[in-house]
Amino acid sequence: MKNNILIIGAGAAGLMAAYTLSKAGKKVTVLEARNRTGGRIHSLSNEYFFKDTELGAEFIHGDLPVTLHLLKQAGIRYKSANAEMWQYQNGKFEENSMVVADWDLLMKKLNELKQDTHVWDFLNTAFPGDKYEELRAGVWAFVSGYDTANPRDASAFALRKEWQHEEQDAQHRVKGGYCAIINYLATQCKGNGGEIFLNAIVKEIKWNNGEVKVFTGDNTIYEAGQLIIAMPLGVLKAAAGESGAITFDPPIPKLTTAIKQMGFGAVIKLLFEFDTAFWLDDSIKKMAGKNIDKMGYLFSDEEIPTWWTQAPDPSTVLTGWIGGPAAAGKANTNDSDILQQGLQALANIFKMGFEDLKGKLIAYRIMNWTADPYTRGSYAYDTVDAPEARKVLNTPVDNTLFFTGEYLYEGTAMGTVEAALTSGLDVAKRMIV
Repeated sequence: MKNNILIIGAGAAGLMAAYTLSKAGKKVTVLEARNRTGGRIHSLSNEYFFKDTELGAEFIHGDLPVTLHLLKQAGIRYKSANAEMWQYQNGKFEENSMVVADWDLLMKKLNELKQDTHVWDFLNTAFPGDKYEELRAGVWAFVSGYDTANPRDASAFALRKEWQHEEQDAQHRVKGGYCAIINYLATQCKGNGGEIFLNAIVKEIKWNNGEVKVFTGDNTIYEAGQLIIAMPLGVLKAAAGESGAITFDPPIPKLTTAIKQMGFGAVIKLLFEFDTAFWLDDSIKKMAGKNIDKMGYLFSDEEIPTWWTQAPDPSTVLTGWIGGPAAAGKANTNDSDILQQGLQALANIFKMGFEDLKGKLIAYRIMNWTADPYTRGSYAYDTVDAPEARKVLNTPVDNTLFFTGEYLYEGTAMGTVEAALTSGLDVAKRMIV
């Protein structure tokens, strides 16, 4: 057992670590609480509805090296997801609209910032008063929507770094869905002698230098010499006794403090499949503009504010998205209410009757990731304290306990599958000696 490596979590980070370690000849066992692999990757491919549609991670945001190398290695193809960004504001559609007014001025002021602070504090200091109300509102919507972060807690330096490296012209989707990557990693791991156990809900970790015992909800005990914890940050933040929470024996106070110092966002994703792509009807084109067929992303002030199509591919699916504090506030909202809110948002935007629109809906899925006990949110964002906390969590404990996940990634593609894969690869390389 001393030569075994246990991994808790069969998401992108955990499976990348498992694949890399098993390929190097290590004996690997992966424990996953869900009844499926993938974690925050959850591709749908029903014969009738949501063909190759993502309930979780969806886009490759840029030409990201680890992700694209893995796709090439696995023989998995990807396709363009480039499409125009539109806005619906004050009852009107705007083509190719900037999400944040005065973006260049915002970046100029951010680049002049000498000491890190919460981005909301920065905005109220650098852009006070009524003159910049639209700019502040735009940044709030962008940070809470795209980064799923709380602007009152998010680091201005981290957002500056992210925005300086935006690759808006290089968006991709994985053909067949992101789960193609997950399936490849899991299959390769098992082919190399690794094991993956589903429905294995870890409750407690007892550890010593070079010895680990993991206890699951069905009283199974797994033993190993080393453990990789590849659980989402939201689960690690869960208080003792909460669903999905784990305890360490003995406790590790410095890790608990570091976990608390890092930011983890909130998100709800809605998938609506309609009988037709009604937004391409002549009546809508007349109202919104004849180029609406090029619309990929639509930002609004509605209760469910962000929507996108499957452009440039033809599809009758619309995806809704709400992130940040607004999503956190809906953590306990039931799916039927969120369904109603989503339909009402679209009815308002496209000036349709609610019942007429509801009659066109043929399938829907709501994924409240924040309410999910094995995720408890979306993905990480940097607080002011996060860089130091990340150093603590990236340092193995007695060469016995290791952490991996998108929240431990150091690059510019934060909160992405690339971040998770990179972190999983890095931790595996450190363990291969």
